[in-house]
Amino acid sequence: MPATTVHTTQSPDGTISLVPAAPTTGTADFTHAVLDVAGAVLTWSVLDGPTLPTAHIHDPVSAQQWLWALYSEQVATAEVAVVTEVPALARTAERLAFAHWAARWWPASYLDGIPDLNPAVLALETAALTHQCQQLFDDDDCIPELIEEHQSALVPLLHWLHSPSITSPVARQLVEVLRLIDDAADCAGLDSPALRTLHASLAQESDITSANELIARKSGYALAAGAQHAGTGRLIARGNGINDWRRYPPGFVDAAEEAISWTLRAQGARRQLDIEVVAHPSAPTGTPLAAEVRLPAGSRPDQAEPPRIRLTRQDDSWTGQADITLPSPEQLLIGVEVLLPGFDPGAAADASADRAAIRNLARERMRTEPAGQLLLAEVLAGAGDDGDY
Repeated sequence: MPATTVHTTQSPDGTISLVPAAPTTGTADFTHAVLDVAGAVLTWSVLDGPTLPTAHIHDPVSAQQWLWALYSEQVATAEVAVVTEVPALARTAERLAFAHWAARWWPASYLDGIPDLNPAVLALETAALTHQCQQLFDDDDCIPELIEEHQSALVPLLHWLHSPSITSPVARQLVEVLRLIDDAADCAGLDSPALRTLHASLAQESDITSANELIARKSGYALAAGAQHAGTGRLIARGNGINDWRRYPPGFVDAAEEAISWTLRAQGARRQLDIEVVAHPSAPTGTPLAAEVRLPAGSRPDQAEPPRIRLTRQDDSWTGQADITLPSPEQLLIGVEVLLPGFDPGAAADASADRAAIRNLARERMRTEPAGQLLLAEVLAGAGDDGDY
């Protein structure tokens, strides 16, 4: 890492901020990884590469337990300091923050060729990294919950460890994660057959040689973008909507920009709007999404808010339709966004450039030498060459 200058400031409300003088290439909230630590909030831009975090410290006394280890002594004692090397705790904390970020914002997309990340593997590595970064936290109560919920993936991870296809650098990373999980489970007093198998294997180099798939991957994701269901009536227009990831939870919609498509047809005097959204493979079937439709001026004089169309999951798509009234002559300036009612924070400023940058980041990470740079869930995703994810 090149030398980084860190500036320390204090706001009128007493918050102390440590801000590295490094470029921040993304502005949308989903371009930042965040950790809530003892006495502070740490943030990194995932688009900037490895760097020190920005810290907003609201409790300096609590922050003393990690401040020097995270930033180095000179940052903790000076208003302006230069750091020439990222401390080990900062590197691990950044990986942990990225793991939390990936669980929410990883842009899995069949259309864009970005594989999904295995949630169990991601959760277990998050537990391991949290345990490794325990100096940052007043408590780490999330660790037992993560391990207990996803322990069924431990034995398959051991299978992977002894697979002939695994490279030595990845094997070393996997062993480190497994040892951290073993130690964290022991500290939390957890016990189960999977955890006992893990402990015995690490202690005795158990001869587990299966090279089976880690976890069965889902297939039959989405076949095409905007492949409209056969409809009746005269085609008037079709287009794509805005896929704002902030308006629905992860695991609902393919992250591609063109995942939302609409078709407008004439049914006699009626105008029918059909909406189709490419579903994420893990999308729930019982929770309805909604499409917020922005119609041309004059087409909805009685409505103060954009109308919403209920979408239901059918196979690989969310679909919905509604009759709409258009002014005459028809002005086909239709905008469509997808949201989950009750979760949606509302429409935001255009962030398409930031979404494109995040997709490029994911592709670049899939092409990166995995040793020590990628999460294990990314290594697994990048190793899959059959397209089933």
